[in-house]
Amino acid sequence: MSRAFVKETDAVDELPEKLVSEHRNLVTPEGLAMIEEEVARLQVELGEAQRAEERDAIQRVSRDLRYWNARLVTAEVQPAPGDLSEVSFGATVTFERNDGRVQIFRLVGEDEANPTKGTISYTSPLAQALMGKSVGDVVKAGGGEAEITKIE
Repeated sequence: MSRAFVKETDAVDELPEKLVSEHRNLVTPEGLAMIEEEVARLQVELGEAQRAEERDAIQRVSRDLRYWNARLVTAEVQPAPGDLSEVSFGATVTFERNDGRVQIFRLVGEDEANPTKGTISYTSPLAQALMGKSVGDVVKAGGGEAEITKIE
């Protein structure tokens, strides 16, 4: 049927799917809990949208729920790092940039990363530069360099 004969209220534009990373879905235990909470929240929101017959909300929440369910199914929970002699997933790294700034970041999964709260994705360029390095090592960080001063 031509869209010319569809009532405007019946026409719902398809939302594009959220892209799922090609990287392994490594998560901390806290990251797994965050994903589980998001799935539970979206399930409630979907039920509410269905009861209210809000088609746009149903479509949006369904799309988000598909994304988070995919992330839940593929989540690989990583234990806390046992060996802190070098940077690995889950470690908290303190480093000093060549401009004097001291920064502290924990390397976490992609969905739980929030640089403003001190976490970065293990797939980020900075995390990749830090991985496998030890205290005293210097890595390329942005346009400059940074020396690792502590690994926790």
